[in-house]
Formats: sequence, structure tokens, C-alpha cells
Amino acid sequence: MISKDKLVDLYRQACETELQAFKPGNVSVYAAGHGMSVDDFRVSAVVSAEPLCNTAYSLGEKIFNAVKATQEAVGCNTNLGILLLCAPIVQAASQINVDKSLKQAIEQVLATTTVSDADWVFKAIALASPGGLGKSDEQDVHDSATVTLAQAMQLAADKDRIALQYVSGYKDIFDFAVFRYNARLSQWRDRSWAAVFVYAELLGQYPDSHIERKHGTKYTEWVAARMRQFLEEFGQATDPTQSMQTLYCLDTEFKSNGVNPGTTADMTVATILTVLIEECLSQHKH
Repeated sequence: MISKDKLVDLYRQACETELQAFKPGNVSVYAAGHGMSVDDFRVSAVVSAEPLCNTAYSLGEKIFNAVKATQEAVGCNTNLGILLLCAPIVQAASQINVDKSLKQAIEQVLATTTVSDADWVFKAIALASPGGLGKSDEQDVHDSATVTLAQAMQLAADKDRIALQYVSGYKDIFDFAVFRYNARLSQWRDRSWAAVFVYAELLGQYPDSHIERKHGTKYTEWVAARMRQFLEEFGQATDPTQSMQTLYCLDTEFKSNGVNPGTTADMTVATILTVLIEECLSQHKH
């Protein structure tokens, strides 16, 4: 298992690495966007880390208290998706034993969620009030939960990529993103550039729930095609900084259409955190 202080440190590192990555359409050190600045995200990472990694909290309490701390500090929804994705990873890492992989530990966390967890998460979603999320005929977040958190996620999984991770045991992260992130990391030895490319790979492969909640499927294929083209152009580059000009153009193009791949950015944070925790666990073993 990994100590609370270490998890706080790894979570903040993951958030900062993702902010250092130039993610077209999203907020980074290179570009603000959608009424939010890098500082909003930095403050959010700092204030949410303690409650998220508090071992005395249940999964749902972690998410609610981290969202509450964020709202009190920045007054906008910077990190609901990040917290929903990172909480099970943190929970698993804090209670993992030697014979389990992180993926198995996460699967166990997801298999044992409660109605109380769902209740806390509904409160967190209502508090963060992200665009278009939470209104539903079954399990509306403004009502009390009557199902476990995993069951509630199952209801949303066909239209929300974050909910899908809860149902699939983080399949997109473990079977797709982590491999690609590690490959880029060994290629360039730079965590934030690895993050740029894993973001592009995810967007080239999977529709972004945040974009589709706002625009339907209007931009889905266009965004995917843009990212695949970017990867084709720079995927083999020996120096990823050669792609800066293209990233600026893509960023302007996405933002002028109101396109923000927010879910993919959240998945990128979760990927980085997973890699950092796996590195930490493998050091413990040796």
C-alpha cells in the first residue's frame, strides 16, 4: 500500500504534468480556455488532494469532499471528472497488497461500492453542476440514490466515458492509454509530452463525452480525424517540440468552435496517476 502523503504527492504531480501538456481545446500552461485558467486548475489540484487521499473517507466521501474543497477555492467545476476517475485509483493504491496488481485492486474497489457512495457522488455532481450532467429519468443526482455507485455508473456508461471506466475496470486506461503513455515516455523521457500524445491517441480513438454532451456528434469525427492527422505527422518525430505550431493552430480551431475535450483531459490525468502509482509500487517490490 502507498501512504497518504505519497498519494497526495503523486496526485498533484499527475495534475501538474497534465497542465504542462499542450492539449488542443483544453486548458494548459500554453492556453486558457472556456472561462478557466491554469491557476484555477492548480489551486483545485492542491485543495482537492488532501480529501481525495484521506484514508478515513469512503470512496464517495473522498469525491464529495474533494469537489466541495474545489468549489470553495475556485467556484467552478475544474475537476469533477478528474476526481471521479482518480478516487478509485487512489482508494486501490492505499489498500493494495503485494500479490495484487493495481488493476485488480481497482476492480475490487469498484466491485464493493455502496449506495452511500452513490449518494455522496450524486451530491458532488449536484454541487459541481457540470453542463448537462446528472439529469436523468433513473437515478437523478438531485434525488437520493437507491443503487450502488457502480450500478449508477452502469446507467450512464453508454453516454459517459468516465462512467464506462467504472463498469469496465478502467479498460481504456489499462488496455490502451497506459501502454501508449509508457511508450512515449521511453521515446522522449518527458512526462508532459507523453501526456500530449496520449491525449491525442485517446481523442483519435474514442468520442469525448464532454464534447458530445454539448454538441451531440457534430464534431466527433472531425476531432478524431484532426488528432489522427496530428499523430501521423508527429508520432515518429524525434523532437516532439516540432509539433508546437500545429498544436497552437488546433487549439485555436477547437476553441473557436467551442470544442473542449474535457473528458479526454480527465482520462489523461488518470493515466498519468496510474503510471506514477505503478512505478511507485514496482519500486516497493524491488
